[in-house]
Amino acid sequence: MRALLTSKVARRGLRPIAELIDQRIQRQIRRALADTAGEPLRQELRTLRNRQRPLELFFDGTGRGASRLPSAAAHLERTVTELTGVTGDRDGAERNVAQAFRLLIALEALGVGRIAGGTMNICGKLSAVPLLDPPNDEILEIGTLYGMFGTGLIRMMERAGRDPRLTIVDPLAGTQLQPGTSMTGDVTGTPVRGAAVRANLALAGAAGTATRIQQGFSADPEVRALVSDRSYGVIVVDGDHSAAGVAADLEWAERIVAPGGIVVLDDFGHPKWPGIKEAFEKHMATDTRLTFLGQVAHSGYLRAAETPAGTPAGTSGTD
Repeated sequence: MRALLTSKVARRGLRPIAELIDQRIQRQIRRALADTAGEPLRQELRTLRNRQRPLELFFDGTGRGASRLPSAAAHLERTVTELTGVTGDRDGAERNVAQAFRLLIALEALGVGRIAGGTMNICGKLSAVPLLDPPNDEILEIGTLYGMFGTGLIRMMERAGRDPRLTIVDPLAGTQLQPGTSMTGDVTGTPVRGAAVRANLALAGAAGTATRIQQGFSADPEVRALVSDRSYGVIVVDGDHSAAGVAADLEWAERIVAPGGIVVLDDFGHPKWPGIKEAFEKHMATDTRLTFLGQVAHSGYLRAAETPAGTPAGTSGTD
């Protein structure tokens, strides 16, 4: 009899009965909790929720459009892994991503407006540039929104012992401009203007307040002439995301990036902006000075050759 009851056939036959018994036991437990400890437990959960909500405001998307918490631990690890592949420095990648994440939260808490982009995209850019050891500390940011990313990049470069000198080119037209998108107010409620950019740059201290801001479009010959007075160790291309716009910015970057300098293509490979990769692929098929280093969280990284081909780096000029 015992062997019969413990056989596989018997266990399969008795399984529905066992499950029914378990369900009844669970119902009895739930009733007991509802009758005795149910309300105190619910009250405790409400209290915990009320305490948690203020903390969530540091990280959720309210007032900035995107949550700053990585959607999964795997995304954070993937960013570190991609950054290690581009820079060859695993320890530095882990350290910089952690520092960049804390910096991002602090800047958006204290600053005016927001930083455009997803959390890992921003942390990847802030982390990669100092680790790639650009040849000089001149930085050109094409497209800045509220200037907050430039503020963060100054701080990350200073943490690496560098002396960053930032130049910004942006139309500062009151809202973010992109071909194919409508001009609407920003989710933060803050107009995109020079005063907001200056307020954020001030958070970076002396290097931030010393930033050169050239209002206008990067394709404007007059704007280019005004800021093509030096070779840049870092150029962040984050302006017009159309294929034509990115192609024009890459062509300009080719001429003013210093030997060994870094060019960052924001939103590289992002499905929303196919024109970026299209322009990149066409440019890389030319006699370019740039070599592709890799991608980290929708940003592409390129390094200029030490010996320029064609027009020498740092040559001033207009289109």
